[in-house]
Amino acid sequence: MRQVSLEELYQVARNSYDDLWSAAKNLGRDVKIYLHWSAGRYNSKFEDYHVNIDGDGRIFLSVEDLSEVLAHTWKRNTGSVGVSLCCAYGATSSDLGEYAPTAAQIETMSRVGCVLADALDLTIDKKRILTHGEAADNEDGIWCHEEYGPKSTCERWDLEYLGTDESPRFNPWATDGSRGGDVLRGKMAWYRSQGLTDNF
Repeated sequence: MRQVSLEELYQVARNSYDDLWSAAKNLGRDVKIYLHWSAGRYNSKFEDYHVNIDGDGRIFLSVEDLSEVLAHTWKRNTGSVGVSLCCAYGATSSDLGEYAPTAAQIETMSRVGCVLADALDLTIDKKRILTHGEAADNEDGIWCHEEYGPKSTCERWDLEYLGTDESPRFNPWATDGSRGGDVLRGKMAWYRSQGLTDNF
């Protein structure tokens, strides 16, 4: 596992582009980016994810080839990239606890999402960039498995809410943009509008 800059991450993603797209197209879809939390502590990194973001917002790669299939999202790992915040140990749907996502992590995940989307030519939307909670409930319209997310069994509800003013509480039926995935994609789109990767 090595620490990388956003620019280094962009280059790794560009180097993985053809293999990721080939794998995704074989499944009849675009490349996916899945957003997670580890349910661990701020410095606990896991090799199930391509990218880990620690409590200080530092970025760590677990592999050098993002097309490598890792075990981050059930039945959705081929042709996809898993990004995880190192946080949420002991979190519940009513209290994110002492390892809630930090402001640094939220901003870094938003930048990482923008960088990956730019490097991989992806639209920033829920069809292509989902939290694990959204993916677990097949919210991209692709039926990969029985639903097991926040709207069903709540087995996986990663990033359903962030514990911030923008995303203060668990409400997977919210339509006001306060769900964690909506907030994160909104921030990614803002970073894209600011030309985050223009000089990479």
